[in-house]
Amino acid sequence: MENYRVTFLPMDRVFQAEDGDNLLDAAMKAGVHINASCGGNGACGKCKVMVRKGNIFSPPHQAISPEEYEKGVRLACRTVVHGDAFVEVPLESQVDRMALKRTRETPHILSPADIGQLVAGVDVDPAVFKRYVELPPPATEDNVSDLVRLTRELKAQYGIDDFSVDFGFFKSMSRILREARWKVTVTIVLTRRGYKLINIEAGNRAQENYSIVVDIGTTTICGQLLDLANCSVVRMTEHMENGRDLCTLAESSDYNSQISFGEDVISRIMFSRKKGGVRKLQDAVIKTINNVIKELLASADIKGESISHLAFAGNTVMTHLVLGVDPRYIMLDPYTPAATFFPPVRACDLGIDLSDYIHTYLFPSVSSYVGGDIVAGVLGSGMFQREEITLFMDIGTNGEIVLGNKDWLTCASCSAGPAFEGGGIEFGMRAGKGAIEQVRINPATFEPMIITIGKVKPMGICGSGLIDIVAGLLEAGLIGQNGKFERDARTPRIRAGESGFEYVLSYAHETQIDRDIVVTEVDFDNLIRTKAAIYAGCKVLLDNVGLAFKDIDRVIIAGGFGHYIDLEKAITIGLLPELSLERFLFVGNGSLLGARLLSFSQGFLREAERIARMMTNIELSNSPRFMDEFVAAMFLPHTDQNAFPEVMDRLGSKK
Repeated sequence: MENYRVTFLPMDRVFQAEDGDNLLDAAMKAGVHINASCGGNGACGKCKVMVRKGNIFSPPHQAISPEEYEKGVRLACRTVVHGDAFVEVPLESQVDRMALKRTRETPHILSPADIGQLVAGVDVDPAVFKRYVELPPPATEDNVSDLVRLTRELKAQYGIDDFSVDFGFFKSMSRILREARWKVTVTIVLTRRGYKLINIEAGNRAQENYSIVVDIGTTTICGQLLDLANCSVVRMTEHMENGRDLCTLAESSDYNSQISFGEDVISRIMFSRKKGGVRKLQDAVIKTINNVIKELLASADIKGESISHLAFAGNTVMTHLVLGVDPRYIMLDPYTPAATFFPPVRACDLGIDLSDYIHTYLFPSVSSYVGGDIVAGVLGSGMFQREEITLFMDIGTNGEIVLGNKDWLTCASCSAGPAFEGGGIEFGMRAGKGAIEQVRINPATFEPMIITIGKVKPMGICGSGLIDIVAGLLEAGLIGQNGKFERDARTPRIRAGESGFEYVLSYAHETQIDRDIVVTEVDFDNLIRTKAAIYAGCKVLLDNVGLAFKDIDRVIIAGGFGHYIDLEKAITIGLLPELSLERFLFVGNGSLLGARLLSFSQGFLREAERIARMMTNIELSNSPRFMDEFVAAMFLPHTDQNAFPEVMDRLGSKK
């Protein structure tokens, strides 16, 4: 079969494609990210590209106007390669990785170095550690086996006994002992069955003991490189100028390459059912993880062979896919995962570019849709240690919530939808450069004031911006509590559009995309459904244990999106309960907080497993009570005005 050169612009990435290859697949293999929130089935219309030159075929599509089609605009998922081609990926279809590195001042937010304020009993006692040993060489009067000689000295020098041995360790042991003149460093891991010898190195390498922890998110992969050998509780709580603590040597993040196969876990499960789908999804996420690990090592100038420990925390679907396990039964009634507790697996067997002796620890899950990332978040939040009633929320494509304290924990997952990631919103986009993230509406002139990520011309709207917009329009009286525009409002920015009435945030000449950026009533409906699902899930959990929102002592908000939520605006639209702002706390990436604790402390490794067994899952998908609460929450802020008295007073005073 003939091969063709497909050049992706503006990144100038060249890929060899075969005749008949799908352009979206080719972009994926070339490492070119194109927005494709529907998984490539043509439903979302977001994977637009411009064919500058070449022999390709793509039928007309409703997402592309006749004028756009005439200019060469195509959907990548519906385009087939039949010759050499030059394809430009426009700004609105690109994924801007630089946005992952942005920061924003948010009240009530803790950094990893503030972990002492959350979790008690933090100590540095890693489950994977190194010990330097000097052995007497064999002699006629002492000719025991090499393994006995080694373990005998480990017990004598460090009091460590009762070993098992990894086969790879055993194969290289005798040679390395002799080459090193009986002076070696041994890597030891504490397992459920006791200590296990997993690696042996010549000389004293005890100070070169590092761990990598990875949060495998549906949208992003985040990693940290930790110094296990030279860390202490004091160093864990000391800030550096970059906000990290002294035990964290590097941080890196990237978009999960699986996003080219679908925005959410359901679309990825659907893709996994295709021939070779599970393998493609596994290869994609492993590729991203390897890139993150490579950047961590380069940033800290650490060699890969110095890594001893690897820990992954992800939702249940992501955990299945990183292991290459078919996740299809997770979405089929009665919603059963292959497993919730996972045995350690060799990193190299997953395709991770690290030494073959490294085993990967995967956080246990609770249910099909409450995964190891939430278990890690509960661990990192410290709520499992405290008397006070805490509501833990991880807000994203899926909304996971945990309620409880040291004596009990109950949890649920609500399918919030992709609105907070820009999905289902006409001009929605991820939080990248040019995304509108803050909006204020002038109550007198109804004119908008907008701030974009990177302070550049707008290109679209991200989740935090959408919350601001809806709250601002509601407070200005431009939309009602049903999310519909006031038709007689005195502003030309409200007008009839192709999808119904809309509000113009930025006119074409003010944008990067040469089109008016608007919000529509359809957008509002999508956001209202999203916020209603999360609020209803919280309400059902509270009702289930006989509590009300007023009984909550603390609300902990985790997840990258949580960094950028304006609390008052989120309460105004009914996403969060109306509580005093002092009760809210942002912890950023809670999944990484928990993974760090597990790496540093044997005790917290055991706590993670105890938490997973302790959590009682409430299945909301078949719950009539959830549907009732969901319908009740399909209003701004809610149909029950008594649940939001201050918001209602504020809205009433502006009528």
